Amino acid sequence: MAASKGRLAGSRARRARAQNVPNVERSIADAVVVKDQDVFFLADRHGNVPCVPGHGYGLYYHDCRYLSGYEMTLAGESLITLGSANRGGYMGVFRLTNRDIELPNGTELPKQTIGVHWSRLIRGQDHRLYDVLAVHNYGMEPVALPLELQFRAGFDDIFEVRSLAKERCAAVQQELWDDGTLRYSYAGRDDITRHMSVYCAPAPTRTEPDRATFDLVLGPQQRVELLVVISLGEAGPANGWHADEAPQPDLAAVEKWASAASEAWLAAHTHVESNSILLDRVLANSLTDLHTLRSHMGNFQYFAAGIPWYGTLFGRDSLVTAYQMLAYDPAIAAQTCHLLASLQGTQDDPWRAEQPGKILHEHRRGELANVGEVPFGRYFGSIDATPLFLLLLAEHARWTGSLALFDRLREPVERALEWLAIAGDSDGNGYLDYTPNPGNGLINQGWKDSDDAIMHADGTLAAPPIELVEVQGYHYAAKLGMAELFERAGDEVRAESLRSEADGLAQRFELDFWMPDRGFYALALQQGGRQAQVISSNPGQALWSGIVPERRARAVAKRLLEPDMFSGWGVRTLSQQEVRYNPLGYHLGTVWPHDNALIMAGLRRYGLDHEAMTVFMGIFDAATHFEQYRLPELFSGYAREALGEPVRYPVACHPQAWSAAALPYMLNVLLGFQPEGFDNRLRIVRPLLPPFVDRLEVHRLRIGRGWVSLRFERTSHGAGVAVIESRGDVQVIVEPALHA
Repeated sequence: MAASKGRLAGSRARRARAQNVPNVERSIADAVVVKDQDVFFLADRHGNVPCVPGHGYGLYYHDCRYLSGYEMTLAGESLITLGSANRGGYMGVFRLTNRDIELPNGTELPKQTIGVHWSRLIRGQDHRLYDVLAVHNYGMEPVALPLELQFRAGFDDIFEVRSLAKERCAAVQQELWDDGTLRYSYAGRDDITRHMSVYCAPAPTRTEPDRATFDLVLGPQQRVELLVVISLGEAGPANGWHADEAPQPDLAAVEKWASAASEAWLAAHTHVESNSILLDRVLANSLTDLHTLRSHMGNFQYFAAGIPWYGTLFGRDSLVTAYQMLAYDPAIAAQTCHLLASLQGTQDDPWRAEQPGKILHEHRRGELANVGEVPFGRYFGSIDATPLFLLLLAEHARWTGSLALFDRLREPVERALEWLAIAGDSDGNGYLDYTPNPGNGLINQGWKDSDDAIMHADGTLAAPPIELVEVQGYHYAAKLGMAELFERAGDEVRAESLRSEADGLAQRFELDFWMPDRGFYALALQQGGRQAQVISSNPGQALWSGIVPERRARAVAKRLLEPDMFSGWGVRTLSQQEVRYNPLGYHLGTVWPHDNALIMAGLRRYGLDHEAMTVFMGIFDAATHFEQYRLPELFSGYAREALGEPVRYPVACHPQAWSAAALPYMLNVLLGFQPEGFDNRLRIVRPLLPPFVDRLEVHRLRIGRGWVSLRFERTSHGAGVAVIESRGDVQVIVEPALHA
């Protein structure tokens, strides 16, 4: 029923077509993000959510922004922020103080007399946000002043927040304050009533619609605490919802639980420690961000792509992140594969870009998706999720030394391979290609999926069907990976057939994608097999896949590191010499950490170690300039010498999954890990340490049937390796660094 409604609303669906480029007026670069499971909150550095439109801050659940405004004032004045931070992903902390304030009795309160310690945490399984406001009078005189909290409930669909849909068909209903609790509800057209309650203890002194006032009386050095609990929920039709009793939380227990969960996550993973405090902090914070991004669907865990715009399952992003994390936790890769296999395409549905065997691109649970006004409830508009699914499955087997996952997912694997061979190759030339469905969904369906990302040298947009350079590499690696698993499973005929197909693909790739005049690979082929002849980062990912012949690798690396491509912080998505270059264009000249991580792995694959270290150091140095050493989804392409620090992309996701996993993965690449799990063996090829690290230890690295702990120490030709401890008879073979 809901889907048919959406199909009738064709004009609105076209207006709501997503470009995958966030479109909001206000930057969220300073956002303090708190998340647990499927609930997350973005506040500005003052702890507030502005009660005005045009921003992405707020409290979200299932692609709906329940709370779109939440501001605190003292005697009508905003506070001065002394500092703010995220703790462990689950908690935000804000330290504030007062300005010079004229009090209601006419006296003046000097600045910095009142201190406010604002603590915020989320418990996802309760769908609740807990705020504690500790207000302290540091003065020598008693103070009486009002503290006001203002709320705004929007129940905005994520596509409305992103300004990709503008119409609302139902109003938010607000109930009156009752014994310290204010309730809101919204009856959506998807037959889901979303509700939110705001509970305050002690109860406010005075209330107005959307506002609570607490008349505080503080003696010298006296401290009082206010508790605010915001509860979210979904129910059936509006008349079926009954508000819960006001919560009486044990906040200390909630915080203890959240801290223990975060510590347990870190303890369960491969652990790295070095003589560089900075490296250790960067890695620990990366893993903490990944813990924050864990989400659940049914019985499976996965990494949500990024907060706030992509806080859900994305095939490509979740698969790449799981791949980057295999050395730290192979279990989530298996769960991601299981989950995506359970959602695999089963029919031809142009509205959702669904085809039998195709792997999902995006899974949304908001109102607009549920009623079919946008196709993203279960959307398949991705040309690369299917080969990446197979590629991850093969690499998971190499680390674990087990065919169990392959055996359990054999039918989805067969369907995915059939999709690669038939539906994914619309013109039968052996290349994976895409043609968008006019009027809905994504125009571009590779990782550079903004509307203007794929173009000619003259700036005109490429004409479909489009065959992306890096996707052919994924296709090649997926076939080789599946060939290995089929051979291990005893099907040598199928394995040989897949290897033959991969070899043929590589030969055609070299003929069709290489640009002799520019000494580089084309961004894509388009209608009629014509090259999109621009210099981009995409061929660097082709190095990662191994499809590039050895004789071309050095030329590709040299071109990627020339000044028009390498900003000093990383490889740009597009050369400065191209007519569409824009250092703040989403895919037109910005730097993406995950892109650089895969490029760096490709450089190491071909023995280009100096070039790989250059990319690593650029991204690592960039990370040290961001708050909490957190790499955002992307940052600008301005040259390093321009400002001496990377320039933020104003509405980039942070944390973002494949950016959080980028540096842990890049470190593994530097250390030279090559898993041979079926032989219970870890091969370490040309191990290197970052130039600022002399000693590093990796503890409990899982491989095959056991694990191993290793020590790396700097030598004149790279890094020496010693086994500290092992379990399960793991064999370690070290291939030393090449001599200069």
